[in-house]
Amino acid sequence: MDRAVLSERPPKPAAAEACSVSAVVDGRRSIRRFLDAPVDRALVEDVVRRAARAPSGSNVQPWAVRIVDGERMDALRAMMRRLRAERPEGEPLDPPYQPPAGPPPEFQRRRLRNGEILYGALGIDRSDAAARAAWNEENFQFFGAPAGVFLLMRRECVAWQWLDLGIYLQTLLLLFEEAGLGTCPQADWAMHGEAVASFLGVDPAFRLPVGVAVGIPDLTAPENRIRTERDDPLADDPDASPPPPGAFPC
Repeated sequence: MDRAVLSERPPKPAAAEACSVSAVVDGRRSIRRFLDAPVDRALVEDVVRRAARAPSGSNVQPWAVRIVDGERMDALRAMMRRLRAERPEGEPLDPPYQPPAGPPPEFQRRRLRNGEILYGALGIDRSDAAARAAWNEENFQFFGAPAGVFLLMRRECVAWQWLDLGIYLQTLLLLFEEAGLGTCPQADWAMHGEAVASFLGVDPAFRLPVGVAVGIPDLTAPENRIRTERDDPLADDPDASPPPPGAFPC
């Protein structure tokens, strides 16, 4: 089997006292199937709060967070099933998800390869549009995760604050990994950001750019064992030393 499709190293819950930053960064991957087991709300809240040590320009900390679990998660899922049936196209995205002229060729190449890896692991053929669409709907069910974390930011924020939000998001993902919980960051939630924000009772001054599925990974699921590829970020730097043979894509 293609080593890029099915990793030889399934993800394992991390023991906080034994994990290096390098191990957490290398081991984290997006989890798309979770065990039917609750997660401790106090643990989720603790991680959300500790992630606030993430840096931001002038320390403005442009993020706000909402957590969904339990009965509220059940209600959110029910609302999303209705909403997806009524408005599968979602709400207009601001900013748009892709550049107006389309993604650059290297972005498109990586995007297509990512789809090959994921849908290959799921056994869904590229030509099977119905199966791909059905799988995509799992995004709006948090892939069955028992908890979801939504990140919010004020509408007047500009690109520099979006950068800050991304730094907070990555810090959050790594801390959840350290705690032994799997995650999947999902920009798809922005397609229904206004509806979800209203469900959460969020101040209209805030927008909802992303949700994060949180739970205990199902280590038997093939979609949780894939390892997507990374290219050398120094590939275009003429002064950089070449990477070790076979290091990229990794």
